[in-house]
Amino acid sequence: MSVSLTELAIGLLVPSLVVLVSCSQLSEYDVTLNNVTVYEAERPNQIQPLEDAALETCLRQLLVDQRANRTTDLTSANCSDAGIRYLAGIEQFTALRSLKLSGNAIRNLVVLERLEQLEQLWLDRNDVVDPIPMLRLTSLRELDLRNNPLLQCPEADEIPLTLQLSLPEHCEAS
Repeated sequence: MSVSLTELAIGLLVPSLVVLVSCSQLSEYDVTLNNVTVYEAERPNQIQPLEDAALETCLRQLLVDQRANRTTDLTSANCSDAGIRYLAGIEQFTALRSLKLSGNAIRNLVVLERLEQLEQLWLDRNDVVDPIPMLRLTSLRELDLRNNPLLQCPEADEIPLTLQLSLPEHCEAS
């Protein structure tokens, strides 16, 4: 039984490529053999554009910092004091459980209703007006809305019993 040089080369090359591709430094590259892609690296940080550039910048950086390849890999985010005004597009981060957005200029929370796994949310020092969309999130356990001077205070019967809620002073006084 004779083995040709080509068969031997392929027999050695394929296992070698498997070993090389498994190295963390090489996982960013595509590998081709005779113009045929034998390994295609996962494209990291592929997110849909967000309406707010500050939010997009923060979330993209978190993906890099946490070495997450997909939006669904990110389970916690801190984008405090980032100049964020709009949240449209954040709904693609469906695995978020903890989200800190303190000290921004956020007013509308409706899009956050789509983050069904969200358990902790900090929105203190923003311009939030209506907290009701957040009170509908059944997974939410902690919500900080302190220092939102325009907040319409929720009625006691609108607040789920399982939610630890921090409200602005004007709500606590009424």
